[in-house]
Amino acid sequence: MASKNPLAIVKERFGDKAKLVEAVKAFTTEDLWLGRVSSDRGGSKGLDHVSNTKLLRLHATFSEVKEKFGTRTKLIDETLTVLNRTKDQGYKKRLEAYPVPRLYDLYKSASKQAKAATKSQA
Repeated sequence: MASKNPLAIVKERFGDKAKLVEAVKAFTTEDLWLGRVSSDRGGSKGLDHVSNTKLLRLHATFSEVKEKFGTRTKLIDETLTVLNRTKDQGYKKRLEAYPVPRLYDLYKSASKQAKAATKSQA
């Protein structure tokens, strides 16, 4: 069985692209979002011009982060804990400039490495 294309997934889960854009915009609060779309920086394009694939990925990532951590700050703190760098303020400042998808990818890879390290030591 072939996988569905992004348009079919959007229609199945949200009805149309406008509803998906609204669902992603719901996550654009100060808790999770960095102003990094062109409309946030004075351009005319916004989330309406982003591909369905990227919007679906953003929605999935933001949903997971909101469910597991609640805010970007808690995600950053947990990432620093997993990396054993909780006292490194310079690194924390650097992570605060990262968008949520990049932070979440970093967290997932760091936790996977930490889990593998503890398995190999045991």
